[in-house]
Amino acid sequence: MSISFDNALGIHEKALGFRAQRAEVLANNIANADTPNYKARDLEFSKVLEAQSEKAKNGTFALNMTNSRHIEAQGLGDGDESLMYRTPMQPSIDQNTVDAQLEQSNYAENAVNFQASFTLLNSKFKGLVSALRGE
Repeated sequence: MSISFDNALGIHEKALGFRAQRAEVLANNIANADTPNYKARDLEFSKVLEAQSEKAKNGTFALNMTNSRHIEAQGLGDGDESLMYRTPMQPSIDQNTVDAQLEQSNYAENAVNFQASFTLLNSKFKGLVSALRGE
């Protein structure tokens, strides 16, 4: 009997990847807090979850390569459609939409959620290992 990691781990693997991707986006926002005309971006978990559910339901799609030297498209559509611009609470003179305190708060919340997802995946793997050992 083979073990399917997709069935064993469920959506938690994708959630961990989403949290890592959101951390990158939020860190980029914080780094550009003083950049004129920079527009803050963020990912919505519900939209990413919906997109992943649709992929699982309908299957994934593939692109045809017309030349062997073309680079294979990886990660196409993984969160790009859910990466949205943030609406600022207070407009700034330089058109920057980053609110540093809001970004730091979102980053801390995302870090807690990442750690929770990681802990859940770790316990799932421990359960799989103990099942393989017959404990």
